[in-house]
Amino acid sequence: MELIPGLPYDIARDCLIRVKYKQLATVVSICKSWKSETESPEFRRLRRATCTGQKLVVMAQARVNPNQASNIMKNGVSPVYRFALLEPDTGDWCELPPIPGFSNGLPLFCQVASVGSDLVVLGGLDPVTWEVSVSVFIFNFISATWRRGADMPGVRRSFFGFASDFDRMVYVVGGHDGDKNALRSTMAYDTAKDEWLSLPDMARERDECKAIFRHGKLHVIGGYCTEMQGRFERTAEVFEIASWQWENVLDDLLEDAMCPKTCVCGSDGVLYMCRGGYVVALKGSTWQPVADLPADVSIIANVTAWQDMLVVIGTAGFREPYMAYVLDLKNYKWKKIETPQQYSGHVQSGCYLEI
Repeated sequence: MELIPGLPYDIARDCLIRVKYKQLATVVSICKSWKSETESPEFRRLRRATCTGQKLVVMAQARVNPNQASNIMKNGVSPVYRFALLEPDTGDWCELPPIPGFSNGLPLFCQVASVGSDLVVLGGLDPVTWEVSVSVFIFNFISATWRRGADMPGVRRSFFGFASDFDRMVYVVGGHDGDKNALRSTMAYDTAKDEWLSLPDMARERDECKAIFRHGKLHVIGGYCTEMQGRFERTAEVFEIASWQWENVLDDLLEDAMCPKTCVCGSDGVLYMCRGGYVVALKGSTWQPVADLPADVSIIANVTAWQDMLVVIGTAGFREPYMAYVLDLKNYKWKKIETPQQYSGHVQSGCYLEI
């Protein structure tokens, strides 16, 4: 197959894998051979292997209008959320195209996860009616287009755990129904087939739990049952994909009964989270401080892990702008990312992907 007339295939492919992600939509529209090449798993593998891909942190972030920011805070106007992109290597920020039909902003508290070159968005509350959404939307970074996925089945749930295996599946666990009853049920969505699968129930109800894919298994951390209503527990459960079964409950995985939203898994398989002014790591069976949090991100909104780095979004206090820092997990040194005012809004959820 001749990708570029007059050039050997390997050289032509090397040219294509160096295209920046913002130009990929143009590339796939040129001809069928370029579209087939750039959409292949081998293309993504080569970009990763040659370090020519772009690393992105995608965030559901409140829009900040410099002329209205103070009035929003004073008047208590609900913020409008959109997807912001941060490229940590360059410090560049930009926005994703809006989801078609969402002129009032993203669903509040929607969840996001990356699968290959796709961003999967589901759940949340309609920003006008506050109705719980079951919609699934998928943004493909190669074609730069949105598509609609199959609606999330079963009871309408909020504040569930959400995780990706980074291949083709995303997992929905726990949360609560319309009557604030915490849930044990779990599901998986196959992005390639656009199909939902039922998983066995967890041993416990887990509202506001954190889901993480680690060592090829689905880990569900913390949360609380209906009777506890906001009083988090310290346990976790692990789902073995190969056997399609839940393993025994892990007692006292967390040292404190706290919200697990900042808990992430590094590329080394170590669990990290922010607690008490520190970044802590689970080493063996104990959580150990590895770095002090910078003072201007002492209140954490979101933590995202990528390779040997953590991206931390936080603020110094109420009505203060949200800032971005990167922690190098090899030497535990911080790097501050310049955050333009229009990207200094609150972050509800986020994920990492490499294009």
